Amino acid sequence: MALRDVSLAVAPGEHLAIMGPSGSGKSTLLHILCGLDRPTTGRVKFGGVEPESARAWRALRARKIGFVFQAFNLIPTLTARQNVEIAMFGVLGAAKERAAKALYLLGRVGLSERADHRPAELSGGEKQRLAIARSLANSPAVILADEPTGNLDSKTSSQILDLLDVIRSSEGTALVVVTHDEAIAHRASRLICIRDGMVDSDRS
Repeated sequence: MALRDVSLAVAPGEHLAIMGPSGSGKSTLLHILCGLDRPTTGRVKFGGVEPESARAWRALRARKIGFVFQAFNLIPTLTARQNVEIAMFGVLGAAKERAAKALYLLGRVGLSERADHRPAELSGGEKQRLAIARSLANSPAVILADEPTGNLDSKTSSQILDLLDVIRSSEGTALVVVTHDEAIAHRASRLICIRDGMVDSDRS
């Protein structure tokens, strides 16, 4: 879905939810916010600066933006530790430093004892927690989460959202969550509803 006349600013530490019908443009907006898609018109700025090339966006995603995918997007042949560590390549140079930080992040999401397990050996909730740990690999300024609880039961969903809230409040990380679930959206301090590629409402 193409977006039209969308103007949006996300403040540091803000918890923002985006809702709308399927095909309304929610995921497109998320992809534009992190440079995975480029707008045909308009501008996207990060920290007041507009990245001018695909290379600049890649560097920004590597260092400042964490992305949590609904389908996890884990590498099946790598262990949990390696899935987190691979996000640090090109950012942290020392292998020992990468390994230590990966283990620290796995501990933060309650997966210390699963560090050497591959994704196929993890539950859905564990895979999502692993995906969150990976999104934190380079201490991002913002986490973009696309339906982060779409594949999870209600109890596990609540645990995942609690974890994201703790990270946001402790690290000052902005959190932008795309969801169909009103209960999840109402946990946010701000709710944007999109319909037919346009912002239908924006309320705190």
